Amino acid sequence: MKLAIIGHGRMGKLIEEVARSRHLEISCIIDIDNIEDFNSKQFRESDVAIQFTRPDAAVGGIMACFAAKVPVVVGTTGWNDSLPAIKDMAERGEGTILYSSNFSIGMNIFMALNRYMTRIMDGFETYTPSLTEIHHVHKLDHPSGTAVTLAEQLTAISSRFKRWIEKEFGEKPDEGVLPVYHRREGEVPGIHTVTWESECDSIIMTHDAKNRLGFARGAVSAAQWLAGKKGFFTIGDFLSDVTATTGIFE
Repeated sequence: MKLAIIGHGRMGKLIEEVARSRHLEISCIIDIDNIEDFNSKQFRESDVAIQFTRPDAAVGGIMACFAAKVPVVVGTTGWNDSLPAIKDMAERGEGTILYSSNFSIGMNIFMALNRYMTRIMDGFETYTPSLTEIHHVHKLDHPSGTAVTLAEQLTAISSRFKRWIEKEFGEKPDEGVLPVYHRREGEVPGIHTVTWESECDSIIMTHDAKNRLGFARGAVSAAQWLAGKKGFFTIGDFLSDVTATTGIFE
């Protein structure tokens, strides 16, 4: 399989390392200094691309993949406003994309638990939820794409909390609104915590990424799965297929 890498920062370099360890061919690596390589023969002949870039470069990279008919796995976050239009294009046959806010297998299991926990806790009105995410100081967008996904999962299922809002630490939550908090510190790869709080006790679920390797491995596995497919996909489609399960991953 010929793999193109779009974005060659820390995640791009780690993806390259994982891909080479699996003996995949790197057809080209495109970064800010060689954008013109989107027009190269090497890029057009790629079986699939993986994109981890700055948020403001996400849509441009996706459109370049669509134009070259190269399926693309996208892990860039912070461009959600454009996602519905991109999804429509893919579903009309104008390109192929697999998007996820987080490619960690462990995080996607955590997301499945988040949905399950919300269904249980929704009937206990004495408990109120909150969500916190902590990332490294280089991460520009907030809340993180993963936090947004977790928040949207919870509000889609809950009958008591139908929307979320970003809050500063110490701010009082609004009635019936899920508060989402963020911190940027050090080189933290990513910590996401969902808390259900009552006067009597707290139920706390946390996913603590030790490093970025899990994200890279998941993205490369998703790319291997996506090659040859057409349309719009999520990591839930990939995980449901490889685990032969239904209704667990979304």
